[in-house]
Amino acid sequence: MALSEITSHAVNMYDQLMEQADPRIDGWLLMSSPFPQTVIIVLYIYFVSSLGPRLMESREAFRLKPVLIVYNFSVVALSLYMCYEFVMSGWGTGYSFRCDLVDYSRSPQAMRMASICWLYYFSKFIEMLDTIFFILRKKNSQVTFLHVYHHAIMPFTWWFGVKFAAGGLGTFHALLNCIVHVIMYTYYGVSALGPNYQQYLWWKKHLTSIQLIQFVLVTSHIGQYFFMKDCPYRFPIFVYIIGLYGLVFLILFLNFWYHAYTKGKRLPKVLQNGNGTTAHKED
Repeated sequence: MALSEITSHAVNMYDQLMEQADPRIDGWLLMSSPFPQTVIIVLYIYFVSSLGPRLMESREAFRLKPVLIVYNFSVVALSLYMCYEFVMSGWGTGYSFRCDLVDYSRSPQAMRMASICWLYYFSKFIEMLDTIFFILRKKNSQVTFLHVYHHAIMPFTWWFGVKFAAGGLGTFHALLNCIVHVIMYTYYGVSALGPNYQQYLWWKKHLTSIQLIQFVLVTSHIGQYFFMKDCPYRFPIFVYIIGLYGLVFLILFLNFWYHAYTKGKRLPKVLQNGNGTTAHKED
């Protein structure tokens, strides 16, 4: 098959896919196509894996304490707001926690859910600053493959979630993630305040427990789909993606828990916030 034929076939497939997209989202920032976000993600990967470390190689590390304090507590505030919106747009106002379908109408409730889904998607670009802060503070050892992969894949997959299924059972993990982020970024914010506040961080170990609970709940909730006799969810591919994501991270965090707290051996700092704390971060 000639290259032109392959290209034509790919374009036709893309056009057919986009015909199924949610028309309510048309015109929203970054939602016209997946290509603008792809450019951002590629630039992010290039900066944190190559350009950033090279630029910082002969420079002194930036002291970003005030920035980190403002950043972390700002993410706490944003996460609290998103928790509230997810609850008020469905999860606390009618969802059954089982086969909850996407409401594609233009009712105020449905549009509120679509809007918070978009904001959650956009917040993933804000959280890329975690890695940027590592680079600027010359904490390159904390920029692991898993860390970068996670920050790159989340916005990419959520673009499709917002474009095709902004609501329903596929957003439960987003609500949980926002709750966890309130707790985690509070920890990071207090940690960034300095040594005088370390006495208030005795609950560091429990962050891993909270993350484990999160992934158990995500996997259990989405797993219900495979045992339901009838759940006409329009895009079941998202169910498979969320289920796989939750299961993989559940295994990774169980492995961390075993080595860090059962065997008593600390693993490398796999997933961390820009403060350089030892609390692990899923997102």
